[in-house]
Amino acid sequence: MKRKKKHEEHVDEAWLLPYADILTLLLALFIVLFAASEVDSKKFEQISQSFNSELQGGTGVLDNQAAVETFADTSPITKIGEEEPDKGSEEEVSRLQDQKDLGTLQEKIEAYIKEKGLDPKLQTEMTAKGLVLKIKEGVLYESGSADITKESKTIAKEISRLIVTDPPRDIFIEGHTDNVPTKSDEFPTNWELSSGRAINFMKIILENKDLDPKRFSATGYGEYQPIKSNDTAAGRAENRRVEVLISNYQHQEEN
Repeated sequence: MKRKKKHEEHVDEAWLLPYADILTLLLALFIVLFAASEVDSKKFEQISQSFNSELQGGTGVLDNQAAVETFADTSPITKIGEEEPDKGSEEEVSRLQDQKDLGTLQEKIEAYIKEKGLDPKLQTEMTAKGLVLKIKEGVLYESGSADITKESKTIAKEISRLIVTDPPRDIFIEGHTDNVPTKSDEFPTNWELSSGRAINFMKIILENKDLDPKRFSATGYGEYQPIKSNDTAAGRAENRRVEVLISNYQHQEEN
């Protein structure tokens, strides 16, 4: 018998091409998913371009033996203690320190008032604009007059010493009256009387050379900002006053 010659069978390798493409797409998909977990958007864009290149028939991974690049987060790391300062917090700290300083100043003035037995003729009050020193009529002036009495000049000079601050603060001196019309040629209305009292008191205060005149202003409000009713003698006495506003720094910046 003739020995049949076995013919060598040739395996069809056509399936390798789509298989290689599938592997390429799977690898590209893996890389895209990996890159999606990273924050670096620029490198994500690079991966997207590479993926598009593969879809458009670029070089397959079976033909390219280059190692796959690893991606690290290159975003800057903020170290503890290097955080940017919170401006709001800084302003709040500054405001609280300002209040504390004014509180200390109030304590000094209150101690002086107690030492000299001037309560209730002199009183202090903390307000949103700053510390207010209220001086009632009879401490500085005689009734219907804007001239500071000789005895009261000592008090004015002591007050000038107490209101020296570092850094300096704005000082607003305000004169107020009751609603009783004046009977003086020198002061035809309460406007003139209240303004004259504020200005004369400011002049005595500014004899202290440690105070800056540029920080001072004097205003007369006449009878138009009462703190009590003018229907009683006690109320009118409360309204006849001079007020010294020692401004907080926030109020100064707003002005």
